[in-house]
Amino acid sequence: MNSDYENNTKNYVKKRNITCIVCPQGCNLEVWYNENNEVKEIKGYTCKRGLEYGWNESINPVRMLTTTMRIDGGKFPVIPVKSGKPLPKDLLFECMNIISKVRIKAPVSSGEVVIKNILGTGVDIVTTREMGRI
Repeated sequence: MNSDYENNTKNYVKKRNITCIVCPQGCNLEVWYNENNEVKEIKGYTCKRGLEYGWNESINPVRMLTTTMRIDGGKFPVIPVKSGKPLPKDLLFECMNIISKVRIKAPVSSGEVVIKNILGTGVDIVTTREMGRI
């Protein structure tokens, strides 16, 4: 190891390991933080997208939410739904709680907004298939 590297890492007080999920390669990222819990360096990525994922996952982790919602009068008792955009990871369970309490009525189209601006995030919950009324 060169001395510049050793001196540089002495300023980092915390390391977090993250597996990148951008592609099937699954790079093992090392995220280094300073004493103020600020991201200072990311290592282990093999592409630009991996670096971007590491920064985003460290600062503001988000996920797409996919689940089902109850529907009345449809061919099936539930319909698949998803978030229109990724949601903050720490709000997923709260979003699921809201979705579990909502019932919609058939018919619905694919892409129809069934919950607008969930939890004030600016993200809509939309259906992912159509379902006619029976």
